[in-house]
Amino acid sequence: MSDTNQTVPSGATPAKRQGTHGGGLLQTEDWLAVWVGLLVIVIAWALFASGSSIKWLAVAPAKWSSIGQAAQDLGTHLPNYMALFIVFALLFGASLALLKQRVGAFLAAFLILFIASALIFTLGAWVNASKYNLEPPLVALALGLLISNVLTLPDWFSAGLRVEFYIKVGIVLLGATLPFTLLVWAGPVAVAQATIVSLVTFFVIFFAARAFGLDRRFAAVLGVGGAVCGVSAAIAIAGAVRAKREQASVAITLVVLWAIVMIFVLPFASRSLGLSTAVAGAWIGTSEFADAAGIAAAQAYGDFARHAGGAIAGAPEASLQAFTLMKVVGRDIWIGIWAFVLAIVATTRWESQDSGVKAKPNAGEIWARFPKFVIGFVVASALVTWIASHYSLADYRKIVTPEFVAPITVLRTWAFTFCFLSIGLTTRLRSLSATGLKPFLAFTAGVVINIVTGYLLSAHVFAAYWNSLG
Repeated sequence: MSDTNQTVPSGATPAKRQGTHGGGLLQTEDWLAVWVGLLVIVIAWALFASGSSIKWLAVAPAKWSSIGQAAQDLGTHLPNYMALFIVFALLFGASLALLKQRVGAFLAAFLILFIASALIFTLGAWVNASKYNLEPPLVALALGLLISNVLTLPDWFSAGLRVEFYIKVGIVLLGATLPFTLLVWAGPVAVAQATIVSLVTFFVIFFAARAFGLDRRFAAVLGVGGAVCGVSAAIAIAGAVRAKREQASVAITLVVLWAIVMIFVLPFASRSLGLSTAVAGAWIGTSEFADAAGIAAAQAYGDFARHAGGAIAGAPEASLQAFTLMKVVGRDIWIGIWAFVLAIVATTRWESQDSGVKAKPNAGEIWARFPKFVIGFVVASALVTWIASHYSLADYRKIVTPEFVAPITVLRTWAFTFCFLSIGLTTRLRSLSATGLKPFLAFTAGVVINIVTGYLLSAHVFAAYWNSLG
């Protein structure tokens, strides 16, 4: 999300073009995020190949129903948490040293950020967390917003709020959880439905935003935020088109708002329409705006079907399976596609239109502007695709997922939690309200079209395919 208009947090001096421009392979934030993410994935793969796992380091709180259980689990795994903090501190600290940032201030702030994230992660492990949508990234964002708008944080603390770096590392790790093989396993129908939804939702939001007079970069961030997977997509596209930080913050806020609303609306609507579990899961996967919120909604519908005494057709687990195929596989993979396309469009068309000087497409400039962390996402996905090619879908789920993919998913959640907490701590609600009602109306237009399109595709056009899952 680097651009010349972006506000650099106090306590963090600008590095040599921290974004995607210029510099060597160890001199930009994007490339360093790639190396950090790929290093973690390669180490995890090496351990997996040798019959071990990175699970010991990728610690996450166990499910708990009482404060005593949570405290006991934290105490038992304290060495794991300490080791994880040291590894993150080394990786992030070394990266910031190469960027000539204040490493000492960063480490002090990051320690506080890590402890807060661990507590948020623990809250997310509460047995009733999904019931109240207390997913770690969403809680982190809400807590950060509360603190930043009530308290005044010291200047030195901002050195640890590396929003872009955390999300870029998280997106590279996200690639390891989305091997291209999943597209084959998902089948052409799931891929086709995801493609239709991604394109339709993006263009509806984009042109609605433009009709309201919003900047095209802002419109692109809003469009992809609604078309793909919300927060991570919004930040990735903001970097690709060089949008302003407050524009990404507005998009994130709208994504989270509608994600929470859809948790309640989609399962209720599915029950009212009598949809099978698989069709409901596909609809939720098509119309939700965040993975965590969508999983909660799909799981809730599956649980409802389990206790409905046969009133809802399909196996209870089919809702979560269909959601995964639609959202986590089909739609999320579009992050890289939209980032690549919009980086080219912003470089070759928008900037020349803004300056009034017609510029010829320049491959070197496109490469300089392209968000390099998307390359890390693709490389990570390709590596795991190669690993997955040696397994059937059943063996992938039984062997590869728990020992290799699941620990990386945990580390990705840590990175996203750092990011969302940092976003909240660096966002002032006044700056969001200053944008007015237009972004909300444009995004909501996409929400309406998304819901209608998702229902028609899931319950009518491709219903036979989805019902075959369960």
